[in-house]
Amino acid sequence: MRDLSQDSRWLSINTATLRRQRGAEVPLARIIDQCAEQGVRAISPWRDQVAAAGLEAVGRQLRALDMQLSGYCRGGFYPAADAAGLRAALDDNRRAIDEAKALDAPCLVLVVGALPGALEGKPAYKSIARARGEVRDGIAASLEYARSVGMPLAIEPLHPMQAADRACINTLEHALDLCDELDPDRTGMLGVALDAYHCWWDPKLEAQTARAGRERLLAYHVCDWLTPTRDLLNDRGMMGDGVIELQQLRGWVEAAGYAGHCEVEIFSTQDWWQRDGEETLRICIERHRSVV
Repeated sequence: MRDLSQDSRWLSINTATLRRQRGAEVPLARIIDQCAEQGVRAISPWRDQVAAAGLEAVGRQLRALDMQLSGYCRGGFYPAADAAGLRAALDDNRRAIDEAKALDAPCLVLVVGALPGALEGKPAYKSIARARGEVRDGIAASLEYARSVGMPLAIEPLHPMQAADRACINTLEHALDLCDELDPDRTGMLGVALDAYHCWWDPKLEAQTARAGRERLLAYHVCDWLTPTRDLLNDRGMMGDGVIELQQLRGWVEAAGYAGHCEVEIFSTQDWWQRDGEETLRICIERHRSVV
């Protein structure tokens, strides 16, 4: 297992972690500058933040600061109520692949979607089997284009609490089954983003992480699961403040061949999004070295 205690070269900050500071939205350009000022050399930005800042401007800033990406958030959300919606999802994912390529991301992370309309409380249908079929077909179509431009796709299984509204792929095993179906030769173009917050509870996690191997483990996200959790979406904990055995999990991930960044992704309406970005970054760096 790598020794992370001496430096931060394998630390990446998912920009959601810093998108709100002291309760206010912060521009992506400022977040990038804050990371660079603290010696963090990798980020994973969100598409809406990139769109607000301008794709070309973000690329120039990253190059000027010699920063790299650990991933790009996000593609996915394939299911739809009708054929026009399915086509629109494929078009949007093609744009996401192009953006990821323009920013030289190592992968595009896919949050695959679930029952269309459920996020707004008005699901168009209730069949999770249908949603999973549309996800499978959508990833297959996106993969064909992704191969042509050389942009790997990373399926992120989400905790079952989000099966209805955000992702109907909820275990690492399920994600890997889909990878094996669509990319049986393990080409490195289709894999997984393993997020500790979403997967820590899974009794099959060690075995499935080993099954994934180097070719499938495209991204690794960390934070912590708080007890009690006050909000199932926006109350993620700083590493070391919760119950996830993070060093054990990283041991499994690295034993399987992963040697990339540990990407900190924290959504925290009541805590970290109320703090100064510099404070949050300082503690991310400290915990990356001591508990990740």
